[in-house]
Amino acid sequence: MAQYDYDLFVIGAGSGGVRAARTAAATGARVAIAEDRYLGGTCVNVGCVPKKLYSYAAHFHDAFDDSAGFGWTLPEPPRFDWATLRDNKSEEIKRLNGIYGRLLEGANVALFNGRARIAGPHSIEINGETITAEKILVATGGWPWVPDIEGAEHALDSNRVFDLGTFPERFLVLGGGYIAVEFASIFNGLGSDAHLVYRGELFLRGFDREVREFTRDEMQKKGVNLHFEATIERIEPVNDAYRVTLSNGETLDVDVVLAATGRRPNLVGLGLDELGVALNPDGTVKVDERYQTSEPSILALGDVTGGPELTPVALAEAMHLVQHHYGDTPPRPLDYQNIATAVFCHPNIGTVGLSEEEAREQCESGVRIYRTDFRPMKHTLSGSQERCLMKLVVDDATDRVVGAHMVGDEAGELIQGIAIAVRAGLTKTDFDATVGIHPTSAEEFVTMRSLSRH
Repeated sequence: MAQYDYDLFVIGAGSGGVRAARTAAATGARVAIAEDRYLGGTCVNVGCVPKKLYSYAAHFHDAFDDSAGFGWTLPEPPRFDWATLRDNKSEEIKRLNGIYGRLLEGANVALFNGRARIAGPHSIEINGETITAEKILVATGGWPWVPDIEGAEHALDSNRVFDLGTFPERFLVLGGGYIAVEFASIFNGLGSDAHLVYRGELFLRGFDREVREFTRDEMQKKGVNLHFEATIERIEPVNDAYRVTLSNGETLDVDVVLAATGRRPNLVGLGLDELGVALNPDGTVKVDERYQTSEPSILALGDVTGGPELTPVALAEAMHLVQHHYGDTPPRPLDYQNIATAVFCHPNIGTVGLSEEEAREQCESGVRIYRTDFRPMKHTLSGSQERCLMKLVVDDATDRVVGAHMVGDEAGELIQGIAIAVRAGLTKTDFDATVGIHPTSAEEFVTMRSLSRH
């Protein structure tokens, strides 16, 4: 008989956990997975999927306005119904939850519904039962963090903002990362008087400076109220709303306050501290290139390990982990360079590789910058003043394109293809030799011949 109940026990049925469980099971390993909330994790339930659906909904606002210049007349002013969007979103997520369940069942992965706790290097306690496994994988992701401010109990986190009972006519978000910028855009597009409050002088720290400034200007043109170098000092109920006092003395009356102030590893009650599993200084789980913790039988991947908090990264890590521990030959270490990402604010941001600032630090012989911003062809008839930014960062010594950035419609869709070229190490000469598709915004990436600056 086998020494353990399972070869691999996965805690957390999000994107990374499910991919690892299914892939390991396909090698013949006996696998189980535990989840105490919802199949699909943050991405499916309170992250990427509902956020993108809401972003689509918000874009219709502009589409209705733009249509007039193309000859369309709406019989009456368009009206937005929050309940329809919210409930249709919930039905789609239920469908996806079911798909995840069927995928696990089809892969012969045993599913335990409940909060699992690691009781020892090879044992897990769940629902009053003790289960043993040769290896235990922690894939519990992150959990929203709300700062300790007066009245913080009146603020929502990003897990709760998708299911509001009524639509907020006045919306305020605290924060300056992906989630904050996206939700400020989304609720503005849906019709809220939207405010974003951020302690820094400009949001999206870590992104290319020019991208950040361009996005700021475009969001303001769309009506988002940006409050930089300020934070919330107090939230207090006033009638059926909230009065928010900012550190600069300004007060705002709003219907909803969203604290989009970051996520922390979801490790509470998991049992890692009792086992002495080593953590990084930021509280994430420390792992090696095999995703092994300081306790050899315990593995970890995804957001709990402090890498890029992106679903595709967790999926890639899951594939690598399984190849390391259940494959015939170990894979090369996962390359975390040149991972493309998108921010679904309005307009969208798509980016891959180095920012201009990073390139100036890393490219010893200097850089060349090619950039353009323009009013897309669509808006010559729509009347919209929205502009698009595209930018290439080139290592002067090698001619390699080391960064590509875009702010504009469908930037994420477009940058995915550009990311292949950047990862492959293609040069500016290769870009210039590529014949563009006309008329598209995308062709600008292969027609930027004039040097903007060194």
